[in-house]
Amino acid sequence: MTENPPYYQRHIFFCLNERSGDEACCARHKAQAAFDRCKSQSKAEGLLGAGKVRVNKAGCLDRCAGGPIAVVYPEGVWYSYVDESDIDEIVQSHLRDGIVVERLLTPPDVGR
Repeated sequence: MTENPPYYQRHIFFCLNERSGDEACCARHKAQAAFDRCKSQSKAEGLLGAGKVRVNKAGCLDRCAGGPIAVVYPEGVWYSYVDESDIDEIVQSHLRDGIVVERLLTPPDVGR
């Protein structure tokens, strides 16, 4: 049986979860704005669509302590970002060129 190519080359998910009380959550770290920026920058770069990149919202990805969090598949690369320039670098380096942005990697032991 032949393997079909993936529908998307890369898929990035942004945690947009909001927790009650004082619990850490990505929504309090401008995750929606980061998602919006990633989507608009990816569109401007011509990266969106079948065979290319998909930018998606996600609920809790259970790595709240490193938030805000995004993950890129199929590589399974987890990012902690701070501002628009971080998002731009993820788009240009990883989503467009396939080069992981090492300085933004979420430490492997960071969980909830």
